Amino acid sequence: MSEKGMLTLEDLGGLVERGEVETVLAVFPDMYGRLMGKRITGDFFVEEVARGGMHACDYLLACDMEMDVIPGYRYTSWETGYGDFHCVPDFATLRRADWLPGTALVLCDLFDRHEEPVEVSPRRMLQRQLARAREAGFTVMGGTEIELYAFEDSFADARAKSYHDLKPIGAYNEDYHILQGTKEEELIGAIRRHLGRSGVPIEVSKGEAGLGQQELNLRYSEALTQADRNVIYKHAAKEIAWAQGRAVTFMAKWDEKHTGSSAHVHVSLWNADGGGNAFPGDRPTGPVEASDTFRWFLGGWIHHARALTACYAPYVASYKRYQARSWAPTAIAWSYDNRTAGFRVVGHGPSLRIECRIPGADANPYVAYAAALAAGLDGIRNRIEPPEVFQGDLYAARELPRIPGTLREAIGEFERSDLAREAFGEDVTEHYLHFLRTEQRKFDEVVTCWERARYFERA
Repeated sequence: MSEKGMLTLEDLGGLVERGEVETVLAVFPDMYGRLMGKRITGDFFVEEVARGGMHACDYLLACDMEMDVIPGYRYTSWETGYGDFHCVPDFATLRRADWLPGTALVLCDLFDRHEEPVEVSPRRMLQRQLARAREAGFTVMGGTEIELYAFEDSFADARAKSYHDLKPIGAYNEDYHILQGTKEEELIGAIRRHLGRSGVPIEVSKGEAGLGQQELNLRYSEALTQADRNVIYKHAAKEIAWAQGRAVTFMAKWDEKHTGSSAHVHVSLWNADGGGNAFPGDRPTGPVEASDTFRWFLGGWIHHARALTACYAPYVASYKRYQARSWAPTAIAWSYDNRTAGFRVVGHGPSLRIECRIPGADANPYVAYAAALAAGLDGIRNRIEPPEVFQGDLYAARELPRIPGTLREAIGEFERSDLAREAFGEDVTEHYLHFLRTEQRKFDEVVTCWERARYFERA
């Protein structure tokens, strides 16, 4: 074994032979960032699947969260018969799933019947942007801070209560609060330890501003590795909570009365020839004090922020998070070490990086990182200068461009984006648009609890 929890195929073979691993989860992320796949007996995986991969129905990239088959996708349909794609294990991701007994996990890449990559798959979307970065001479490093809410209710209890009147694990604002954190350590500590033993190194956990809200910071890494770790963290946290009779949520806004949950994305470009961080500089109080690469990447990311917000906030509820003085951004601008900014520049020297505070905890990490790179690389290609650095309270600024206020608005921005079609491809862009429109349509068709409470008697 190399990094703690990571396995080679030879390691896995030995563990299977000794009976220490009985099951291998062969999985891939769907459009929501959920892990889909199969549980494979250890012997069969080592003897067959490791060489030949496995197959799964391609409708898994064209259904909604309820697993309803959604018409209108070009990629697959009833007309094509919903065939299979080929799931090929990426053995760089093979690891123990320490939170499950006798279990290993590997992420797969998806290929069609001609053994061509399935371009609409989220992992492939990010891989394409990373290839473009390599062509430009860069490797991409990333780190994500993903927040969650923890509840005393189990998932079954929460469902039985229709997700109303839930009991958060904490009773007061616990931002950096060690005593309240100790009360939650049975769950949060278990998440940290199991992930650390599963090749997902955690730097810290800390209480956040909501009741029962915690943030876990994943150690920074190459961007694809980071996105892989993000989805494994979210999946494992749910299963660990379930095993304790508790629940967690990564909704960006689970209740209008409570602070939203973010997934702050930190990105830096590094010279592929080993020349170090391509964002050199000390604390830049203005664009001219940073490298060209830094300025143009930041300029592109900001320039395309409205167009690509749907990649950072994919659901109707995602947009409830963008409220003034809520720790979530509302305006599109950059500043140094300013938590009211959508783009917060942090670090100095070799650690200089850009933190985007727009993504919510509900974002699909592969899509969010792909969008960030598409925008930043376009900034470098076209030498897009960022606006002047903003000083002060961005919530009070009225002259700045705003983050879209609804999913419907964000869909319109994404649909009009020439960059999305150029960077992701026409087919991928239309596939993602159909995914987003389906989320909006499903919401539009529902009569909500708020509407019944407001209009049932008095309308």
